[in-house]
Amino acid sequence: MKQLETEVLVVGAGPVGLVLAGDLGWRGRRCLVVEMGDGEIFQPKMDQVGIRTMEFCRRWGIVQDVEASPYDRDYPQDNVYLTAMTGYELGRESFPSMREDRPPPDSPQKRERCPQNMFDPILRRFAESQPGVQMRYRHELLSFTQDARGVTARVRDLETREEVAVRAQYIVGCDGGKSQVRQQLNIPMQGRGLLTYTTNVIFRCPEFNSLHDKRPGYRYMFVGPDGIWATIVAINGKDNWRMSLVGNAQEKVIYSEEQLREIAHRLMGKPFPLEILSVLRWARRELVADRYRDGRAFLCGDACHLTSPTGGLGMNTGIGDAVDLSWKLDAVLAGWGGDVLLESYGIERRPIAVRITRFSTGNLEIMKGARSSEKLYEDSEEGRLVRERVGRALTEGLKREWFSMNMHLGYRYVDSPINLYTEQESREQIEQEYADGMNYRPGTRPGSRAPHAWLADGRSMLDLYGRGFVLLLFADAHGDPEALAAAAAARGVPLQVVRIHDAGAQALYERSCVLVRPDGHVAWRGDALPEDGVAVVQIVSGNYKEI
Repeated sequence: MKQLETEVLVVGAGPVGLVLAGDLGWRGRRCLVVEMGDGEIFQPKMDQVGIRTMEFCRRWGIVQDVEASPYDRDYPQDNVYLTAMTGYELGRESFPSMREDRPPPDSPQKRERCPQNMFDPILRRFAESQPGVQMRYRHELLSFTQDARGVTARVRDLETREEVAVRAQYIVGCDGGKSQVRQQLNIPMQGRGLLTYTTNVIFRCPEFNSLHDKRPGYRYMFVGPDGIWATIVAINGKDNWRMSLVGNAQEKVIYSEEQLREIAHRLMGKPFPLEILSVLRWARRELVADRYRDGRAFLCGDACHLTSPTGGLGMNTGIGDAVDLSWKLDAVLAGWGGDVLLESYGIERRPIAVRITRFSTGNLEIMKGARSSEKLYEDSEEGRLVRERVGRALTEGLKREWFSMNMHLGYRYVDSPINLYTEQESREQIEQEYADGMNYRPGTRPGSRAPHAWLADGRSMLDLYGRGFVLLLFADAHGDPEALAAAAAARGVPLQVVRIHDAGAQALYERSCVLVRPDGHVAWRGDALPEDGVAVVQIVSGNYKEI
């Protein structure tokens, strides 16, 4: 049997696998990606590239590629609550088009509308542009074994049926909700489980918005007596639309194409011509894996967390997984990272998954909980009052989904073994911040995303981070950084010392000395440099035994 050798075997080439491969390659590592499919996306499962993901895209130099995607950048992004396209509008949350939108003060970037069939090719080009990355589409993982020095996997070419052995130091399952890697590791998942059986339909109708009297919107959310039961989304801002029938957990309905057309006509309020392009029946679940690591095997993305898409957090959280794991694998492969660094991956990322899955289920419950009666459809004063009440409940209730900045930027690694927590904090306050999805408060408590600020030369503070550790020294920093720099050099830990002379940035960063990790999260902060630089370097590089 032919044998291939690499450093990291990535199983799955969805957005998470492509990001992991691309970031590993960007860091100079070698990896092999195996994917059962051919890379074509016929049913885009996601369409929002979150603000934190766009910050990563900025790091990799692919923001312009995302902005140049075929999505109509002039198409408005409103979320609309209504009974039918020709029926009653109950409420609307207005958002500008991608061209008109601007980054918020907290980031150099903004969220982008770039569905998976547009985003995956961008990530694929990024990954394939890295010299150390090899892609193998139409290849499936059959099995793998671990030993003290690495992983041996059996992989089959689905075209030729030829099997090859892949020898890698690590294997990462980015292979989705039915992850074979997770199943072989016998890692269970916990959570509420099945939420709904849902049906997605991509259809083509160029004249859709000329068939009704509503202002164009990105997401039309159709309300009945039992709450929101269907949505239609402008999947490319032009002629393609995604109809989703929310469903429930009790009935697994298999609709015929004729039935799907009838439902689309009901949502419009009258018959209209549409071309059904694809149908996807799927189960919405809330589940998180018990652990993210087993020896030299890791899980990323949907392989370790399944969430309702009501929040746009699934793929974006998976990309956060990949970015967190990538720099740690790089550190260990380069020889300066210890095993605690790898163990910290699940410790840091699993609580984030629990948080986003519960938050997303909460959004679904608000959608389905806006109950009323058949009077919702009546042209009467009583009907008007019902619609007013339901519209108000949805408008207020779903603000947490539309304005969830704290979910995207405010996640924090609170109990990580590779951060130094030297300040006393209220656990109650930490839990309150954890529960708040909307109100992002930039700061530098260890584990937080290091905040954005514009520098005089036009760079964002975020542009300083990515490759190695960065020690920020503001104007009134006490102590000589040489001890910490020498300790890092002795261990081989990449560390850059950067002096910042900017009062605004200093106020935002709260302390005179801040140590930022390669992923852009804070490892330590203080007003004076630590006396024991060796101990700090040992902790942040994971080179100690006790957790």
